[in-house]
Formats: sequence, structure tokens, C-alpha cells
Amino acid sequence: MKFENLLADIDGFGRFQIMIIVISFIGRFTLPCHFMLNNFVAAVPSHHCDISSLDDGGFFSSLSQTERLIVSIPVQEDGTPASCQMFAEPQYHLLLNSSNIIEVPTVPCQNGWVYDNTTFKSTLTSQWDLVCDKRGKNKATATIFFVGVMFGAVTFGSLSDRFGRRIMLLVSYVSGMLFAIASAFSTSYLMFAVLRFFTGFCITGIVIVSTVLSVEWVDIKHRKLAGVIDSLSWTFGNTVFAAIAYFVNDWRWLILSVTLPLILAIITWRWMPESARWLIANGKLKEAQMYLKKCAKMNRTEDSIQILNTETLATIVVTEKSDRTYSYLDLIRTPNIRKLALRTGVVWFCVATAFYGISFNLTGFGLNIYLTQFAYASIELPAKVAVYYLLDKIGRRRTEVGALLMTAACLGINIVIPKDMSVVRTVVSVLGKGCSAASFGTIVLYSSELYPTVIRQTGMGYNSFMARLGVAVAPLILLLDEVWKELPQVVLFSMAVLGGIVARTLPETRNRCLPETIEDIESSGIEKSLEKSVEIK
Repeated sequence: MKFENLLADIDGFGRFQIMIIVISFIGRFTLPCHFMLNNFVAAVPSHHCDISSLDDGGFFSSLSQTERLIVSIPVQEDGTPASCQMFAEPQYHLLLNSSNIIEVPTVPCQNGWVYDNTTFKSTLTSQWDLVCDKRGKNKATATIFFVGVMFGAVTFGSLSDRFGRRIMLLVSYVSGMLFAIASAFSTSYLMFAVLRFFTGFCITGIVIVSTVLSVEWVDIKHRKLAGVIDSLSWTFGNTVFAAIAYFVNDWRWLILSVTLPLILAIITWRWMPESARWLIANGKLKEAQMYLKKCAKMNRTEDSIQILNTETLATIVVTEKSDRTYSYLDLIRTPNIRKLALRTGVVWFCVATAFYGISFNLTGFGLNIYLTQFAYASIELPAKVAVYYLLDKIGRRRTEVGALLMTAACLGINIVIPKDMSVVRTVVSVLGKGCSAASFGTIVLYSSELYPTVIRQTGMGYNSFMARLGVAVAPLILLLDEVWKELPQVVLFSMAVLGGIVARTLPETRNRCLPETIEDIESSGIEKSLEKSVEIK
């Protein structure tokens, strides 16, 4: 007997499943805010050298602020004061001819920087002067956070398969909130970097655990709906985050503002059930029976309760050893699972690199940072609605491949569009963001359907690790513009194409039962195993 048959008897998408999705939605809201947080807390305001050291108390002090800048700081090609250089001595002759700066000696900023606080009251950049030769540290804050997310993914993935989905979800809620709040009170860059690492490490459990919980409680027919709704929670958080960041322009208060909603998630956690699939797979039949009866009662299918006995549940998942403990080694022990892990890992890495490479480039087109963030977030809604229909119309594989290749096309087009066409470049980039969001929403559901129940959370943890590796690399890819202005776009384009090619080799899972054990995959191969599953007509 398959779990899907049992789920159909007690309604695989009733009030019980809707409750799970709503609770997951609440908890997931804060995730996109933290993932995009660096765009605002580490934003680089307009700045120039502090020229107070040049004030000799004489003629210099009688000049206006504009005149002081003219004689103290060289002008860039766009007419704005240089950000990292100043004249060694005041060049008073520039007051008569500001273009006569040939062979005027310059030096790095000697006394810090002055920042434009028009847009941002305070950022990490202005707090600890992360500009010029410290520009790498600014980008590193995002990389450090996502390295934490990367290691947190494999940790929570493994622990969730060992100790259960529900308890690890609570651990992620509480620890993620505590570290995030602590980071808002950092007194040094090093302290902030360490706390952001642990924030990323802990908070990532929310996304991988809640996603799997939703998928494992929903029937085949509504699995794609659950996946798309989970993905839309990300879109909702990203859209609202643009408004939050606009009104909260101090980096410390912004971190607190996007973290405190986790309190509501912790409160609602008490109604979150454990995965009955996981309980059955681990021999905890009485506990599984309890949750299944709750599901039947809430879904008003009490007539089916009599079939929910431990003898029936014991026939659902059969493994060679009922007390066996699964680990990440199971992803490489057997040939078919090993091939599956390699392919999904590459796709997740490419999807995440392209998605976040686009998402982090808010200032690359010269338009308002808040409007760009809002546009990037808003385009995800139609993209994911399209995914909802495409998943069944053309299947998971074709949707994933098509979305990645469309992302690559948008990135490629932006390489050849002239820099002065900022509006056109932004529009193309927004379309690329929508396609990359579609690829991300698809691969999360797709991967959860490919892995068997006994290592599904482990597989998702590994995939999330690969994705976060891609995210950690994305800010560093954007630094390649110092080598060649278009090099970041070329790298992101290549990643999207590679992801599409590898995704083409994955098996289709549309309308097929979830595999339960490793033996289901290894007995005849992942493709044939899924093809033998019962299809929904």
C-alpha cells in the first residue's frame, strides 16, 4: 500500500493541509528579507574623502562647501567627486579653471569619508567605512551569510531526517531569530560577520524543512499547488521588503524589522504536525497514526479512521532494516542516487547563482534601488503563476529547462545593450529575474519529488547546500566588473545555460507517486521507478 492511497482516503488537500501551508507561509516570510538584506544594510551611499584635514584656518575656511570640494577632490568622468582620492594639497587654481588638473598629485583619503545620508541614514558601509580598498569586505558580508546558509542546509537536512521535521523547524525559528537580533547590536565588523554567519546557518532550516513538510502531507494532484504557494511566500516577502527597507533606512532597525515576525512563526509552530511519511519510514507508527487521525478529523473524513491502524501503516514503507539511520553517505552509496545527487546539485548551483547574481545587482542600471527591488520582486508573481500551469501542461523537466534558457537569453541580451540605455537594461533584467524565479520555484518542488522519503530531507539539504554555494559565489562574481565590465553577465549567462543542459537529463515526475525508499530508485533506475508509479488520470 502506498502512502498516497492512504492520503487520498483522508483527503490529501483539506483543511489540515491548508493549515500546514499557512503556518509555513508565516515562517517563510522573513527568509527573503534576510537573503536580500545585504542590498540595503550594505548599500554604498555616495561618498567622498573627508577634506577637513586640508583646512588650514586661512583662505580654505572662507570657501563654500562646493568650492572646497573643487580644490580638494578630483572629478570623475560623470562630473561627481572621486570616491577614493583627494589632492595632497588644495588646488586653488581650479577655482578659475576646474578642468586644469593635469599631473596634479592625488593621495588616498587621509581622514575617512563623508557619506550622503539622503537615501540611507546608516549602513554597514558608513558605519565601518567599507569602501575603496575595503570594498571587498562589503561584498563579503553577503558571502559570509550564505556560507552559513550553505552549512546550515546540510546540517538541518541531516538532523531533520534523523530527529524529525517538526522539532528542527522550531530549532531553526528560535536560533535564527536570536542570532539575527544579536547581529543588529554588533559593535564591530568582525562581530557582525560572525553573527551573520550563524544567522544564515540557523535560518536556512526554515525553508528546507517547511518545504518538505508541505510536500509530504499533500496528495499528488495538489503537490504542485503546495510548491507554488510555498514559493509565493518568497515573492510576498521580497515585495513587502522593498517597502520595509524604504521606510526603515537604518541598518540596525532594518534587521530587527525583518526578524521580529519570527515570533509569530514560533507561536503558530504548536499547530504544525510532524510528517506522517517520516514517522512511518522510521517505525514510529503510533505517532503517525495520531497525526493521520487528526488529519482525517480536520478534513471531515472520519469514516476512514478505522483503516488507520498500525498494521496498515506498517505495510506502507518497507526497508531492509527498520532501524537503519540514513546520512549524506546514502547520496553516494548507490549508483542511481549518486547520479541523481550530482545532477540536481549542479542544477541548484546554477539556478541560485543566476537568480542571486541578478538579485544583488540592484544598482547596476542606475535606477532607484527601491523601485528596482520592487520590480524584481513583483515579476516573480506572474512568473510563478505561469509555473503553476506549466508544471502539469509540459511537465517539471521542460519547465525547468525552459526557465533557465530564458534566463540565459535575458542575461545575454543585456551584454550587448549599451550602458546608457538604463531603462531598457533594467526591463530585460527584470524579465530575467522573473525567469530565474520560475526556475527556482520549479527546482524546489521538482527535487522534493525526485528523492525517496527516507533521504528526502537529506537530499534537499544537500541541494540547498549547493544552492547556497552558488549564492555565496554570486556577490564575488559581481566584483569581476573590475576586470571587464560585462564579465559578471557572461559568467551568469554561462551558469544558466549549464543548468538548463543538466536539467534536461533529469527524469520527469509529473503525476507520479513519491518514491519511498532507496530501493525504489535502485531496483530499476530513477526514470523507470517513477514511470512504474501510479499516474493520476
